[in-house]
Amino acid sequence: MSSPGPRCPVREQRARWERKRGRTALELLETERRYQEQLGLVLQYFVCILRAKGTLRPAELQAVFGPWEAVHAASQELLPHLEAGRWGAGLAGLCRHLELYTRFAANQERASATLQKWLKKKRFRRFVRLQEGRPEFGGLRLVDLLPLPLQRLQQYENLVVALAENTGPDNSDYQQLTKAAQKLSEVTQKVSAIGREHENGRQLQRIQTLLSGRHAKGLTKGRWFLRQGWLLVVPPKGEPKSRMFFLFSDALLMTKPRFLFPMKSCCSCPRTKKHYPDGTTV
Repeated sequence: MSSPGPRCPVREQRARWERKRGRTALELLETERRYQEQLGLVLQYFVCILRAKGTLRPAELQAVFGPWEAVHAASQELLPHLEAGRWGAGLAGLCRHLELYTRFAANQERASATLQKWLKKKRFRRFVRLQEGRPEFGGLRLVDLLPLPLQRLQQYENLVVALAENTGPDNSDYQQLTKAAQKLSEVTQKVSAIGREHENGRQLQRIQTLLSGRHAKGLTKGRWFLRQGWLLVVPPKGEPKSRMFFLFSDALLMTKPRFLFPMKSCCSCPRTKKHYPDGTTV
C-alpha cells in the first residue's frame, strides 16, 4: 500500500481559495437572479401600470421609484455575463452604472415622503394592496421592495470583495475584479454618507419640533446631531435641577421645561401640567 505524497501547504491554500471563490461566485449568480426578478416585479406591476393608467404624473413616478428602470436594465446586462462565467467583464460593466445607486440613495427621502402622501388616498392604497396580494410577491410589500437596490449594493460589495480576494493574480479576471471591488467600496461609502445626512436631517427636525424660543431656530443647517440625555445642573444656590441636553457638532443646547396652561377640568379632579422643553443655550 503506497503512502500519500508529501503535503504542499501552498497547493492546499490555493485549493481553499478556489473553493471559496466558487462558492462566492455561485452566491453572486443566484442572488443576482433573485434580485432581477424582484426588480422586474416592481417594474411590471407598479411602474409600468401606474404610467400606463396615468395614476402618477412622470415627476411623481420618478419621485417614488427613482432610476428603477435603469437599475433593472443594469442587472439585465450583468446577469448573462455571470451565467457565462465572465465575472471580470460583467462586474466591470456594472461599475459603469453605479452612479444610479448614488442617485437612488439621494432620492430615498423624497421617495418615502411621496409614497406616504399617495398611500393616504384610498384608491391608490387599494391598488397597492391588490398588486402586493399577487402570488409572485410572496407576501412582500412595496415598502419592503423599494430599498432593494441599496441592499443589493451592499451585497455587491461584500461578494465582489470576497471574489477578488480569492482570485489569484495569474487569473485573467484578477485586474477587473480588483478594480470592481475598489469601485464598489467607494460607491458604498458615498451611499452611507448620504444615509447619514438623511438621518441627521430627521434628528434635527425632530428636535426642532420639541423646542421653542429664540435659541431653537436654525437647527437644520450645517449642524450634526451627536447625542442627547438628562444631566443635573447644580446652581450656586438652591437644589440641582434636571435638564435635557442636546449635543451637536458645534453647540451644546440645554433645555428647561415649558409649562402650558392646563385644560379646564372639574373641580374634583387635580389639575395636571404638561412639560415641554424650551430651548436655552449655555
